Amino acid sequence: MSTEVAEVQAFLDGGVGRLVLNRPRALNSLTHGMVTALRATLDDWATDDRIRAVVLTGAGERGLCAGGDIRAMHDDAKAGGAGTRAFFRDEYRLNALTARYPKPYVAVLDGITMGGGVGVSAHGAVRIVTERSTVAMPETRIGIVPDVGGSRLLALAPGELGTHLGLTAASMGPGDALLCGFADHFVSSSRVPDLLDALARSTAAATGSTTAEVTALVTGLVAAHAEPAPPAALAAQRPWIDACYAADTVEEIVDRLLDSGVPEAKEAAEAVLANSPTAVKTTLAALRRARTLPSLEAVLDQEYRISCTALESHDMVEGIRAQVIDKDRTPRWNPGTLAEVTEADVARFLAPREGDELGLG
Repeated sequence: MSTEVAEVQAFLDGGVGRLVLNRPRALNSLTHGMVTALRATLDDWATDDRIRAVVLTGAGERGLCAGGDIRAMHDDAKAGGAGTRAFFRDEYRLNALTARYPKPYVAVLDGITMGGGVGVSAHGAVRIVTERSTVAMPETRIGIVPDVGGSRLLALAPGELGTHLGLTAASMGPGDALLCGFADHFVSSSRVPDLLDALARSTAAATGSTTAEVTALVTGLVAAHAEPAPPAALAAQRPWIDACYAADTVEEIVDRLLDSGVPEAKEAAEAVLANSPTAVKTTLAALRRARTLPSLEAVLDQEYRISCTALESHDMVEGIRAQVIDKDRTPRWNPGTLAEVTEADVARFLAPREGDELGLG
């Protein structure tokens, strides 16, 4: 008899369809098979009258999802990248589905939620953080650019907070995740099981209710279990963040950070300078463009172009090698400085890909 355990557990719990990312030893990082399983289940549940709401959680207590399986991406990139391009296509389509899902989609961002984990959670209708939540789009640290719709979330964050987070790869605690628009409610981790039980029972009893009525029921239950969130550390840093990151180029942003006289700003400059120069310049351009794009789908189209180009570049493989494979934390970026990254280099990431477009927007 097979003892294989599904990497995505899907089951009915009262009136709720429960999705559990189930690779706890790998911090529930997403494989292509998990993305495919999530999409297939959500497609089935969209027309299943027993399912009145969907709840996404992660197995274990360390996190919802640490992102995509970047070890697999590293190996695939060295072999040509065809598998990762297919992964991106399916992952980004899943991200768009969660944002437009016809039933309430509730995500519990408990513990570490980064990169691809943000993509499967933070576009949902109801997003919950706990005191254990650490939320981030850390892509520039490994030579790539925020994706999975994350560049839209960053672009829409108040002031220049999203630019700061995207260029530095900094993490958010629960208060900052709420401030920056990555979450809606704070619920203590000890209260999450009671909330899930209440959602299961109440939705099961909502026979004949409209989608709007179920949505109101779900949001009301979450609000009833919610508590005041911890303070948002970034709120007090808005003055220097907004002033410094409003500059037109990464070089000028770094100069303003270093000249500000604020210790946190100097640390931010050092973080930007440690990340891939190509990735940070492309991230700034992507975020500025994302502010003008009309929809999540249009942003995902842009991200697909950028991610596929990154897959073909030096810095993605090198960044993953340095941070995850060899763990020497000393990536050798190419180009190695901001000054060496030209406008043409950045434009190449944003350009349409002939015969290889996502085509959502």
